[in-house]
Amino acid sequence: MNKEELFSKIRNGLENKLSFLEDKPEETIESSIKALWFAAFGHPKSAVEAVKLPLPELTELQISKLNQLVEQRLNNVPLSYITGRQNFMGIELLSDHRALIPRKETEILGKKALELANNITGAKNNATVMDICCGAGNLACALGYYNSQLAISATDLSEEAIDLTGENISFLHLGKRVKAYQGDVFSAFENEGFYEKTDLIVCNPPYISTSKVQKMNMEIAANEPVLAFDGGMLGTKIIQKLIREAPKFLFRTGWVIFEVGLGQGSFIMQLCERTELYDKIESAADEFGNIRVILARKK
Repeated sequence: MNKEELFSKIRNGLENKLSFLEDKPEETIESSIKALWFAAFGHPKSAVEAVKLPLPELTELQISKLNQLVEQRLNNVPLSYITGRQNFMGIELLSDHRALIPRKETEILGKKALELANNITGAKNNATVMDICCGAGNLACALGYYNSQLAISATDLSEEAIDLTGENISFLHLGKRVKAYQGDVFSAFENEGFYEKTDLIVCNPPYISTSKVQKMNMEIAANEPVLAFDGGMLGTKIIQKLIREAPKFLFRTGWVIFEVGLGQGSFIMQLCERTELYDKIESAADEFGNIRVILARKK
């Protein structure tokens, strides 16, 4: 069987059996099969990268491996956990069960944060950044990858997530610019070396309410760490802490920028205003006009 026939056979076997999550628009039958194919070949690629490439010929052993990987995917194991790769802002990252899978929607935050970072380094050459709740380290790594003038400190409560962040830092050769620390929100930075010394704080916090976490799609609930989603009773526990405590670490006119859940935007912008800690509060929306990112500048 040649590769075209094999691809067609697998595609027919997956038709109407494989479901796709709305927050992973890059995953289709074609991109999924191609990503699994490259993983079986021994050269793992994300769905984003795999779909662009011609398929290599597989040995019998690799075809057997591919069939095993397809079976895992049919059993609701996330694609990027099977392949070990996820693309974020055009960068290939390592991905596994230790951290939330970086989502396409978080690129809204990443691109806005990079724009802010570029403006800051354009004015003062070098800048310091914190990535709070860093997960797999996708935001910290993307900022460090695209702007070499940033010194970035990434932190997460999960030791496993920090280990994965460290591996992504090494994978992308960013060890001189990006450092990872285990801690709860700002706890790793509670010392004079960090107070009022940061230009930009970036955060993709857990923002789903505890009751909704229990009702998430099984592909997510059975595989991705709950800690990365659960934002407390209203889904805003970490966000409120971030808003209150960020100014302690920011230079005057420094920025905090973070992702919010659907429908939370207006309420959280009001929370920022009520603190009277910020003199400029803005938002960025998705393609449907939903506020997904809030940015606030310290007075």
